[in-house]
Amino acid sequence: MVIEYKKGSDSGVLSQAVSYLSWLESAHHEVEALVRKVLGPEAAESIDWRRPRMVCIAASFSHHDRVAVQRLPDRIDLVRYRVFEGGLLSLLLVDSSPGAANTASSRRTRERDTATASAPAAPVTFTLAGPGLVPECLRDLYAELDDALTAWGEVEVAPLRHYIAYRRLVNVASVIFRPKHEAILVYLRLAPDTVAPEDGFTRDMRGIGHLGTGDLEVRLASAADLEKAAPLIRRAFEAA
Repeated sequence: MVIEYKKGSDSGVLSQAVSYLSWLESAHHEVEALVRKVLGPEAAESIDWRRPRMVCIAASFSHHDRVAVQRLPDRIDLVRYRVFEGGLLSLLLVDSSPGAANTASSRRTRERDTATASAPAAPVTFTLAGPGLVPECLRDLYAELDDALTAWGEVEVAPLRHYIAYRRLVNVASVIFRPKHEAILVYLRLAPDTVAPEDGFTRDMRGIGHLGTGDLEVRLASAADLEKAAPLIRRAFEAA
C-alpha cells in the first residue's frame, strides 16, 4: 500500500502516488529483502503484489482527480480531511476505484495460481457516473450540468443507486434522470420561498417525498433551462 498525504490542496497528490507505486513495483526484491530482515521470512513470503493500493489524503481534490481515479487500473482511494476546532479530525472518502487485478504476486500466490486454473477476467468498463445511470438521450445535457455543478471549487460527486449527489460536507444537489420525459431533475439545497415559482421549471418539494435531498426541484430539458438554472445552482453552493 502507498499512502500519499498532502497538507492542504495539491494537484500533484495523485500523480505523486502513482510515481511511488511505480517505484514500489520495480523494487520487489529490495522490499522483500527488507521485510525478511525486519519481520522474518514468513512475512516476506506472504507479500501479495497482485493488487497494490494507493490512498491519497488531502484537504481537497479536483474534478480531474476524480475522473482520473475511474480511468486508472489501480486500486485508489481519495480521502479528504478536515481539522475542526478542538483538534477534531474528519476523514471522508471522496472517490474510490477497485482497480483491475495485477499479474504480479508473492511466491505462495504464484504457486497457488499455477495449481488452480482461473477463468479469464471480465473487461473493466467505465462510464460517466456508473453503469447505466446516465441515459443515452441525456448524456450531453448531463455533461453540461456536471460542469456547472463541479465549477464551485471543492465539490464531491457521489454516484448512488438512483441518483448522483453533489456535496461538500452535506449534499448540495441531487441529480435524477427522467429519460421518458427527456429531462433531468435537480434537487437543490435551497429554500423554495426565496425562488420565484415557475411552472414546469421549479417546484417546492417540502413535504413531498422524493429521491435525493433538497427542497427545490429544478427541471432541465435543454441547455437553455440549464442557463436559467445557473443562478440557483450558484446560490445553493455559495450557501453550503
